[in-house]
Amino acid sequence: MDDFEAKWSEFEEECRNCEDCELCKGRTNVVIYRGGKSAPLMIIGEAPGESEDLEGKPFVGRSGKLLQHLIKSFGIKDEDYHICNICKCRPPQNRRPTPSEIKACKRHLAAQFRLVNPKIILLCGSTAYEGFFNEKPLMGDVRGVFTEKNGYEIMTTYHPAYALRNPKMKIPMMEDFTKVYNRLVERGLIEKSPEINP
Repeated sequence: MDDFEAKWSEFEEECRNCEDCELCKGRTNVVIYRGGKSAPLMIIGEAPGESEDLEGKPFVGRSGKLLQHLIKSFGIKDEDYHICNICKCRPPQNRRPTPSEIKACKRHLAAQFRLVNPKIILLCGSTAYEGFFNEKPLMGDVRGVFTEKNGYEIMTTYHPAYALRNPKMKIPMMEDFTKVYNRLVERGLIEKSPEINP
């Protein structure tokens, strides 16, 4: 096992043994990631739902299918994205995680960043934004615009679950994904898909 894999195994073990907040008591699985372990694009959501808690992977329910459709529509390969959540355990009844729960999980997210080493980050929804920037956003003010923090290029878009409840929001989500895709291509982080002409 090489050094990266050893560090990744240690990181996963720490996540699975975590009891830093009350969410650990109700979880079926700790939901860590899916996609590439090291990837240029990191997509961050809120917290696991029921499907994610059962499968142990993020974004596998209805909202995950919408997110996966967007990813595949741009020809982005599995190894080029890494999907995770601000919190790694499911809150009861899929409620929004509390500030203390978000804070408790931050050390794991920080470790994840160091391992994945993304160049572009897509935050899905206001909770992901709040967990990352420590302030509550007005989504209309922050979505669809790249900002830079600690050398990362960061964009915020609507959470796929919100777009499922409000189908007209699928259009701005597609616009945001187009910007992310174009930036990945411009920076030479992924190859341009021959089918895509955004």
